Amino acid sequence: MPNTFTFGEMLSARSVIGSTLAEIGAERDDLWVLTPDIGATLVEFRERFPDRFVDVGLAEQACVGVAAGLAYDGNIPVVSGMLPFLSMRALEQVRSDVCYPNLPVKIIGTHGGLVGNGGSTHYAVEDLGLMCSLTNMTVTSIGDPAMVGEVLRQSMAMDGPIYIRLAVGKKDRVLYGPGEHDVRIGRGIVARDGSDVTLFTHGTTVAQALDAADALAEEGISVRVVDMFTLKPIDADLVQSSAAETGGRFVVLEDHLSYGGLATRIADVVADRGIDLASFERLGIPQVYAGFGEDEQLRDKHGYGMSATIDALRRAVGQTVAA
Repeated sequence: MPNTFTFGEMLSARSVIGSTLAEIGAERDDLWVLTPDIGATLVEFRERFPDRFVDVGLAEQACVGVAAGLAYDGNIPVVSGMLPFLSMRALEQVRSDVCYPNLPVKIIGTHGGLVGNGGSTHYAVEDLGLMCSLTNMTVTSIGDPAMVGEVLRQSMAMDGPIYIRLAVGKKDRVLYGPGEHDVRIGRGIVARDGSDVTLFTHGTTVAQALDAADALAEEGISVRVVDMFTLKPIDADLVQSSAAETGGRFVVLEDHLSYGGLATRIADVVADRGIDLASFERLGIPQVYAGFGEDEQLRDKHGYGMSATIDALRRAVGQTVAA
């Protein structure tokens, strides 16, 4: 049985990856796990199923290519590594070797956004824009470490590839209680309901969004927080219903370039469906190389930290009231 975790506790998403893959590996002998020399979290799978574990060394392109070959042979390969390199260095292989033939390769990794203090070469900040642009690719970004196992298990039944984005994955806050939400790839989660404004977010910024909503509740502002953990396919019906139910006021918060990620995906839904909005504001990384620092410091520096989030939500409500 999958493990359950307690709301509010700190948990390692990397540990969940390792234990889940080991459990799935015991259930099906077509699961292979590959890594470009980032295998510390995969020890349990490697020790139990050494014949189905491949470490190619620091060669992301080769790792994706080998995974594609295994998928052609009828297997389900999981590639686990650091996303700055799996999304950029191996982009051609992901596109041509995996997405073009629509193979069931699962790409999961850490360091999505400005986490890890590794500098701009080690931040995945363009990755969601790149992956969303690829035909056949499903794209997810997970903030609650307890969700990782469920998303991995669901992905086993998918015919095509999936990209699963995490933060550093060593110490993350469990956001939801066991069974609190129906986690389904392709469906957003209303993490907190509200009526004045919708705050869309994903991944590393979900916890910040919930804290901002709590702070504004004390001012009488009711914020709906939507954890849009699947960016592609996006839950367009939830976008539309949120517009109708929160006065057409949207704020999008994400640890990604402010253009190309979730805000762009939501703006496309708004345009395609002709949804009338009273306000729309995107909070994310501007067109800069972010530099060094802790992730919370960098969010504040680049205008999408906690205080900036609260201010944007106030503006959204105020703009509509003034109108």
